[in-house]
Amino acid sequence: MTVLALACLIFVGTHFALSHPLRPGLVARLGERRFQMLYSVIALAALGVMIWVYGRLGDQAPLWSIGEAGWIAATVLMWVASILLVGSFVGNPALPGARRVSAPRGVLAITRHAMMWSFSLWAIVHLTLVATPKAMLLDGAILLLALGGSVGQDRKKRRLMGERWHEWASQTAFVPFGRGPKSPGAFALVGGTIVFLVATWLHPFPVGIWRWIG
Repeated sequence: MTVLALACLIFVGTHFALSHPLRPGLVARLGERRFQMLYSVIALAALGVMIWVYGRLGDQAPLWSIGEAGWIAATVLMWVASILLVGSFVGNPALPGARRVSAPRGVLAITRHAMMWSFSLWAIVHLTLVATPKAMLLDGAILLLALGGSVGQDRKKRRLMGERWHEWASQTAFVPFGRGPKSPGAFALVGGTIVFLVATWLHPFPVGIWRWIG
């Protein structure tokens, strides 16, 4: 557990360090493309170590059981997370290389951090369902990175884009549905549902709707 905690700390710490304080200097020295490669290698390596150590810990007794009502809520949340993830690839000014900022639509009208919230919801669901000490560490690290990264992303885009970012942010919310109910759009709804169904069907044990109809 100590090694897993250290791996989680490295995973989160390197993400925050490379995304903010170390980024300008490294980009100036390496160039944007090489920096992105370095960032990706470090991120994947840190994540790989986390997953490897997580697996090596073996089975742990869950600290609680959520029951059928919890499974239903978790299934709905994972469906929402899938919709947010798929929709986040359309018209998102926070993606690398994005230039133009238009009025938020689809899932970006629901939350400007649709991708980060999809990761956050996954972490919350996994942590709640598995309910083991090692899951708290791994999923907690992912949750901290996703929500903390969203805050840092807001600050960076505000600094780099100025009024264009203020205009964008004023039309959407940080927390999903913070500005009332919005439609995710047909692409996100259909695509997210397909991703949800396939991902849960491929899961090592029955989850999602397959828990009841498999």
